[in-house]
Amino acid sequence: MTATPTEMMTIAAARLLTNSDVCFVGIGAPSAACNLARLTHAPKITLIYESGTLSTRPSVLPLSIGDGELCDTALTTVSVPEMFRYWLQGGRITIGFLGGAQIDRFANLNTTVVGPYEAPKVRLPGGGGAPEIASNCQQIFITMAMGARAFVDRLPFITSFGHGTGKGDRERLGLKTKGPTRVMTDLCVMEPDAETAELTVTSLHPGVTREQVQAGCGWPLRFAASVAETPPATDRELTVLRDLHARTKRAHGVAA
Repeated sequence: MTATPTEMMTIAAARLLTNSDVCFVGIGAPSAACNLARLTHAPKITLIYESGTLSTRPSVLPLSIGDGELCDTALTTVSVPEMFRYWLQGGRITIGFLGGAQIDRFANLNTTVVGPYEAPKVRLPGGGGAPEIASNCQQIFITMAMGARAFVDRLPFITSFGHGTGKGDRERLGLKTKGPTRVMTDLCVMEPDAETAELTVTSLHPGVTREQVQAGCGWPLRFAASVAETPPATDRELTVLRDLHARTKRAHGVAA
C-alpha cells in the first residue's frame, strides 16, 4: 500500500502524538491526524474540540466543531468560556493542532485576509479560537499542504502568532509556551531552527526531493545538516486512516 501525499502528511502528524497528550483539535487535517493516533498507537489520548467537548472519541470525522458526533462521544461537554479560561488559558493543553491559509518562515499563520486588510483580494474565515490556541497550548503542531501561495515570504496579516520575526519574539511578548514546534506538510516535515526559529526542513517524505519542496515554498528554504527520510506509511496506518475517511463519507452522504 502506498500513501498519497495528503495521507503521508496526516500520518506524520499522528505519529507525534502519545497517550499522555491532551490535544486541542482543529477541524480537517488536524482532526484526521488526532483520531488516527487515537485509533492506532495512542488509544488513551485526550481530544478536546473548541465547542467544549472533552475526551471525545468520534467514530467519524466531524464536519465542524458543532457536529453532534463530538458531543455524543465525549466524556463530558463544558461551556466555551470554561473551555478557554480553565482548560486552554490554564495551561492544561499539551498540543494544539492548527492549519491556515498562509504561513511564513517563522510559522506565523494567516486565516484573515489575502491582500491589504482594508481592501483584501480574499476575505478568509478569520481566527476563531486559533490565536488563543497558538498562544496558550504548550506547543503547536501545524498541518498544511505545500504551495507557493500558502507558504509565503511575507504575510499580509498575522492571525495566529508563531515565532514573530525570529527567536525571542514570543518571550518579549510575555508568551511562556513553545509555539509551533513542527510543521507537517504533504512533502516534508519542518522544525524551527534552534538559533533563529526559522522553519527548517528536517525530514523529506518518501520519494520527495529538495527541489520539489523548494518549488512549493515562497522563500529560500533552509535544510537541516542531516535531512532524514520520513518512515513510509505502514499498511495498518493506511488501512485505519482510509477506513476512517470512508466511514465519514458514508455518514455524511458522500459516495466513497
